Amino acid sequence: MGVAQAERLLKSRWRTASMAAGWAFPADWPLAEVDDVCAAVLEDEDPGDALVRLGRARAEAGAELGETLLDLAALHAVMTSTSSQIVSPNVDALPSRMLRSTALGWADVVTRRAGDCAAEDPLTGLATPAYLRTRLGEVYRETPVAPLDYALVLLRLDVHRASGWSRVVAMTLVSDALRTVFDRGETLATLGPSVAAVLVKRDELLTRRVSNLRVLAADRLADDPNVRPAGPAEVWVERLPDTHDQARALLAALGR
Repeated sequence: MGVAQAERLLKSRWRTASMAAGWAFPADWPLAEVDDVCAAVLEDEDPGDALVRLGRARAEAGAELGETLLDLAALHAVMTSTSSQIVSPNVDALPSRMLRSTALGWADVVTRRAGDCAAEDPLTGLATPAYLRTRLGEVYRETPVAPLDYALVLLRLDVHRASGWSRVVAMTLVSDALRTVFDRGETLATLGPSVAAVLVKRDELLTRRVSNLRVLAADRLADDPNVRPAGPAEVWVERLPDTHDQARALLAALGR
């Protein structure tokens, strides 16, 4: 069996085990760092550095530590099993070096985010997810009927169809479209590498403004052939949940 084929087989078995163990967002599982870990394992190299990078990537994608370690346990179970059947991951059976490397990478991202007091994303100019969560808290305290008075306008790109800096450029272009359409003091925020949100008051103009955003975002992306594959932008209105805690959970899910 060739090296490339062996890596594909290991990656496939790892993914299957992780999905069976309850990985919540299948589309988020494949990462370049997964391939790096598979390569290190099959070449009998120390996978420590690759696992640190994987931990960082999982945190950047929004995976919680428990979810990240269960995924790591799926890899370990596949590596140590001689059966071709689906294996059962056990976090407690993880070697300390594997666990430590992955957890350190994950914690590095979380610690950096916690220490970042900026309320604005430097690339898109949109507010950070933390600021939007704070603003939502204010809204829920301001009015007992927040779900009726407010809504979230969401915009999502398929950045996996673009590459390198083109992904960042695509989000920057649609962020400019967001600011053009929603220019009345609304809270505009990034929720992740491909999702942006606007906290708006419901009114008779909301439907028209959402339509304008679709058109303007399409125009922005059409101007650059390198970012065009990330479109068309998916734009929709999301009703606010009944409670602030539910709203926070919604933001976390939308940012994945």
